[in-house]
Amino acid sequence: MKETIDQNGAGAVKTAKFFTVRNMAFIAVMAALICVAAPWSVPMPGLVPVSLATFAVYLAGSLLGWKKGTIAVLIYVLLGAVGLPAKLFGVTGGYIVGYIPCALISGLFVDLFYKKNASKNPFVNGAWAIPVGMIAGTVVLYALGTVWFIIARGVTLEVALASCV
Repeated sequence: MKETIDQNGAGAVKTAKFFTVRNMAFIAVMAALICVAAPWSVPMPGLVPVSLATFAVYLAGSLLGWKKGTIAVLIYVLLGAVGLPAKLFGVTGGYIVGYIPCALISGLFVDLFYKKNASKNPFVNGAWAIPVGMIAGTVVLYALGTVWFIIARGVTLEVALASCV
């Protein structure tokens, strides 16, 4: 929060600026980190590899919070829409689109349960929220990716689950 004096000088007015240079730098660095992590992947027996970008998305939501983390992931997805680091229009496009709610959900868990409780009690500080938020985000990520895969390939749910998850 930033305090400013109004025109009459009567009192301080608190204003919160979201798009500060510091926040924009954090968002840009996290979007760049996702771009750098995306090519690193482990090939799997199916058509969908496990990418290090998923870990970077977890970091975006957990470290930056749900708003800034989601914006960083959205920048990555928009870059993928124009063809830069990601292939948005393929069988794995649903997973890339699923990064957005994954960052949002993991960031929400951290913001709601971890950051609010961190200063109250150091022993029971809500550290459980970080992995639970990541797991909840992964469930949504896999659901979107699997549905996209079914539509793109025209296969059944069983075939998609065998190939993707």
